Order: sequence, then structure tokens, then C-alpha cells
Amino acid sequence: MNIPNSISLARLLMVPIVVWAILDDRVGLAFWLFVGAGLSDAIDGFLARRLSCITVVGEYLDALADKALLMSIFVTLGAEGYLPNWIVILVVSRDVLIIGGAMLYQLLTHNLKMSPLYISKINTVVQIVLAGFVLGSQGLGLEADLPIVALVWLAGLTTLLSGASYIVAWSAKAASMEDSRQ
Repeated sequence: MNIPNSISLARLLMVPIVVWAILDDRVGLAFWLFVGAGLSDAIDGFLARRLSCITVVGEYLDALADKALLMSIFVTLGAEGYLPNWIVILVVSRDVLIIGGAMLYQLLTHNLKMSPLYISKINTVVQIVLAGFVLGSQGLGLEADLPIVALVWLAGLTTLLSGASYIVAWSAKAASMEDSRQ
């Protein structure tokens, strides 16, 4: 296992610690762990490119660590009442849709290439900023009520657009697969 993949694995193993910190009312610690996870994501990507050690395992491990961390934070923040339930359900449902669609596509074609849509990248950034604002406001006592409300609605909008975009893209791929079989 190379260094970037080890960093991604460490980020994945950090997920239960972040969840514990939120549940144990150590939200400040969760905030700093979240910041550390973000830095590790940037570092592992930089090192993978710089050391020319980008691997298929690394791409999947990096994506898995990112999804697990963000989904776990959203679910835990929702369970603790820091985020409205509707945004948590929307975020988790979109990610389940993406993961399920990717698994189905791989099963049918054996040719999955990881390439997030542009709206999905925007959505991920908005979700990260929202999670950071909530963790920072609750854990560090920062006043951020107005930005959080705006970010919740922006995250809801980009999550819907991203999910719909994947449905449209995969429907087109499915239709072309059906056309090629006839």
C-alpha cells in the first residue's frame, strides 16, 4: 500500500472517531478532525499525482473515505438536531443513489470509470462547507445561524440537481445499452 492510499485509509478509519466526538458532545474536536480529514484529502491527492502512484484502489478508497465521512457527519449532525432531517435524508438518499447506480453499472458493464459530474463537485463543496460551518458553530461557538440556513437550502438545491443529473446520465447510458443489444 502506497503513502496516498495509507492516508485515505487513515481518513476512513477516522470516521467513527468523528461520529463519537459529535455524539459525545465534543463537537469542537469533531470540527478539528474534519479539518484534518480535509487536509489529508488534499495531501493524498497531491502525493498520488506528485509520486505518480495513482491507483484504481486509491481512487476508490479516496472516494469511499470522502463519502463515509461526509454521510456519517450529516447523519450524526441530524441525529443530534444540528441539521434538519430533510437535508440529511436528501444527502444520504443521493449518495445511496450514486453508489447503487455505480454498482449496478459496474455489474452490467464491468467498465465503471469514476468521473463525478460538475454539479456533483459543486454539491460536494457545498456539503463540506455546510458541515464545517455547523461543526464550527456548535463546537467553537461561532455565530453562523444565517449562513447555515442559507447553506442548508443551497445544499438541498445542489443535492437535488446532482441526483437528477445522475439519473438522467445513467438513464441515457441504460438506453444506449438497450439499443446496442437489439
